[in-house]
Amino acid sequence: MEPEDSVNVLGETLETCSTNPVTGFFRDGHCNTCTADEGSHTVCAVMTAEFLAFSKYVGNDLSTPRLEYGFSGLKPGDSWCLCASRFMQAHDEGCAPMVHLAATHKRALHIAPLDVLQLYDSSDA
Repeated sequence: MEPEDSVNVLGETLETCSTNPVTGFFRDGHCNTCTADEGSHTVCAVMTAEFLAFSKYVGNDLSTPRLEYGFSGLKPGDSWCLCASRFMQAHDEGCAPMVHLAATHKRALHIAPLDVLQLYDSSDA
């Protein structure tokens, strides 16, 4: 599994999304990706209570700890490499989280248009 180039949606070097909790397909703190990453875990999103409830409702419980997998669960304010399709689903439902564009991998653009991602740019908050 060779990672793609670490380039963000702005065409710059991909920044760290989170090391506490450690996120990313490669669990390296970055939203790096590769061909094996079928979910495209490429959007660096800032969790909100609303988004976490939505994600749980649609079948991806990110807030409940799963200690057997070393996962302590996410809480509002945590950053996480989110699947681009889940981000778009949340956008369509009106509950998308904020996004760190500098830490969002360019591969996200295959699913989430830049103008949509920019609506949730955390640097503008």
